[in-house]
Amino acid sequence: MRKRDNTDTDIRRTVAWPLWLTRAGLVSEQVTWAFWPLWTLLFALLALLAMGVHEMLPQPVVLGGAVLALLAGVGLCYRGVRRFRWPGMIQARDRIDATLPGRPLATLEDDQAIGAGDAQSEYVWQAHIARMRDRARQARAVAPDLRIAGRDPFGLRYVAFTGFLVSLLFGSVWRVASVGDTLAPPAAALASGPAWEGWIEPPAYSGQPGLYLNDISADTVRVPKGSQITLRLYGEVGALSVSETVSGQPADSTVPDDDAMSHRIEIAQSGDLVIDGQGGRSWSVIMQPDAPPTVQISAAQSRGRGGEIRQPFVARDDYGVTAGTVEITLDLDAVERRHGLVADPEPREALVLDLPMPITGDRTTFEEVFAGNFSEHPWARMPVLMRFRVTDAPGQVGESSPINANLGGRRFFDPLAAAIVEQRRDLLWTRANGTRVVQILRAIRHDPGDAFPSSATYLKYRAALRQLEGGVDTGLTPELRDEVAQILWDLAIEIEDGDLSNARERLERAQDRLSEAMKRGASDEEIAELMDELREAMQDFIRELAQNQQQQQDGDQQQAENQQQMQELSQQDLQDMMDQLQELMEQGRMAEAQQLLEQLRQMMENMQVAQGEGGQQSPGQQAMEGLAETLRNQQGLSDDAFRDLQEQFNPGANAGESQQNQGRDGGQGRGQDHQGQGGQQGQAQEGDGQSGGQPGSQPPQGLAERQQALRDELRRQQQNMPGLSGEQGEAARDALDRAGRAMERAEDSLREDDLAGALDDQAEAMEALRDGMRNMGEALAQQQQERAGDQGEAMGRADPNSQRDPLGRERGSQGQVGTGDSMVPGADDRARDLLDEIRRRSSEQERPQIELDYLRRLLDRF
Repeated sequence: MRKRDNTDTDIRRTVAWPLWLTRAGLVSEQVTWAFWPLWTLLFALLALLAMGVHEMLPQPVVLGGAVLALLAGVGLCYRGVRRFRWPGMIQARDRIDATLPGRPLATLEDDQAIGAGDAQSEYVWQAHIARMRDRARQARAVAPDLRIAGRDPFGLRYVAFTGFLVSLLFGSVWRVASVGDTLAPPAAALASGPAWEGWIEPPAYSGQPGLYLNDISADTVRVPKGSQITLRLYGEVGALSVSETVSGQPADSTVPDDDAMSHRIEIAQSGDLVIDGQGGRSWSVIMQPDAPPTVQISAAQSRGRGGEIRQPFVARDDYGVTAGTVEITLDLDAVERRHGLVADPEPREALVLDLPMPITGDRTTFEEVFAGNFSEHPWARMPVLMRFRVTDAPGQVGESSPINANLGGRRFFDPLAAAIVEQRRDLLWTRANGTRVVQILRAIRHDPGDAFPSSATYLKYRAALRQLEGGVDTGLTPELRDEVAQILWDLAIEIEDGDLSNARERLERAQDRLSEAMKRGASDEEIAELMDELREAMQDFIRELAQNQQQQQDGDQQQAENQQQMQELSQQDLQDMMDQLQELMEQGRMAEAQQLLEQLRQMMENMQVAQGEGGQQSPGQQAMEGLAETLRNQQGLSDDAFRDLQEQFNPGANAGESQQNQGRDGGQGRGQDHQGQGGQQGQAQEGDGQSGGQPGSQPPQGLAERQQALRDELRRQQQNMPGLSGEQGEAARDALDRAGRAMERAEDSLREDDLAGALDDQAEAMEALRDGMRNMGEALAQQQQERAGDQGEAMGRADPNSQRDPLGRERGSQGQVGTGDSMVPGADDRARDLLDEIRRRSSEQERPQIELDYLRRLLDRF
């Protein structure tokens, strides 16, 4: 085929618009490929000019840079023109045709070269042309390829464009026009208008924005103290001059000639700023002084746990406080100079501690609390003077007036611990007290009695005393004094706290400390701290009783529930007693509070005794658990025998079920037997493993051995059964004998492969076991009631308080807990209100069933 020279009119009309768009894209490709270096250079130059780089450089450097930029621009423009190729319509058509299948645009320009004149060939050619015209009508413009990563491997175009964007954000486009002023002669610069620039930058801590003097039309400017004024003059040296009275410098001071075009002035006072010359300006600058910070005590000092002191304060500053300290000095005039404090103290440096500052938020005005524990300091529990100081960013200091306070510290209630701490204080007061301290510590050692909690503590005390004696004889050094003081402090802590390994000891310690504090007349803050300690120890003690109660066996479940119900009620009573105890102490009625504390101590001892008695498991309960275990094992064995009977009549029908039940029921029958069955159970399992029957089937011989093991275990339990009197006890023994005989018959049936007969005998054995357990439970309950009645009569004759429960309350007529008497002296009858509330809630049928059952059990018990 040969090409035609002209283009078909119909084809041009079909693809005319896509051809023009594709050609425009080709033009953009050529422009991008040829001129991208020139664009990169222009963006870089604009970024530098907008950021004012030309204003910071000397004029020769700017001039040289301009020449180089011009030459580079001309060279890159010439390079782009040479590489640019103007695309035509043929290139656009080829670009579109390459995206269409079969290249239809080129095909439509061809003529039939073979088969011309043949009707069939011409028909095929016309069909081919029609198909190509349909495809040509689908022609679409092709997007240009503007990727030049291969031509710019270092991404210079991106660097230049990013710099241009940054200059638009942080620079000024108007500075680009000032490049002409920079390159122009000085005279031309002066003629063009104001040839100066100025800025005022407030201190960073003030948070105020900077000011551009060229944009300020007002004659008065208010700025903070310490602001920096920057002025730059352009043009001929001497054409413009600067004068000011805001820096506080002498009026005749002049700027050196080599720096006459740039001025930096720090505002130290109010005054005038004048730029003299053509286009100059003047301002009246008013300085806003930075006020010094202030700090004040906002509330009285309070005490925290362990002798901690807490002192609230308020700090203020116009721009924000940056730091603060508190200085603590000994108020020697207020110290009670007696005993070891009679001698003059050794000089000690004041305590200087950092104040807490807000981590986030505004620091112009804030309130914080200075807290610290100085129990080990030589000035502990002594009067001191506290002075608070705060500092702002410029370094100005504000301080409060000294306040009289107490340094606080831990208080010791054990007499020996308090005595050791007092001698430690005298030793730290001055080393001249060393001889006196040694004499007092010797006196304590002479007849210690039972004052020391352990021999190890006494040995530590004696070693510390010997070390101090040696130091006093040879000359007590500050290092040795501090070492002995630390040993004495550790001894006092050990004696005061003791070995608090359980909740009971912690509770006793808290009660003793509170009682001692009331006797010595402790402060309200110390009483409140000890009350918190007593409450925490009480909660730990109640929690420990509850944990011990949960460890009881399943056979004592009813008794555990009753004790839990009693404990829930008693805990509320204890809380009421604690509230009344605190109220009495707050009212100053220490005698009544001391009496109530002794009642509380007796109550906790009764609760511990009752818990210890209730936690033991009687032989009757152990026998009941053993029979229940035997009954479960017998039920599992019967289930295995029943499945084997099914396999005899329908082999494989229960294979899947048998495999599942072997781990459930068989596990109960094998794994939960007592140790007396261990050997026989092992033999039975070996027999099971050797069986070649269907899955899940038990060989009769293995089942028989398991039955024999259960019968032997029942015989052993009968021999260890406690003596039971009365009709119920005799009925229990008969039922267990009947169960044993039924197990023996079941064993014989299993050995003879009579599974149906064995099932009947096993059912009779399980029924007899249930009867025996029921009769035994009734016999045990009757025996316990008789024993309780006898003990009650004996205790009633010996002690009139024997009819009280562990909390000291009167028991009911049936031995149940709870009466109409109030456990808390002077309190309302809360027990009656509690019972009324329980009755009301139990009548509300919309409550959950589990809650209703619990409320009915409470009513049955109380």
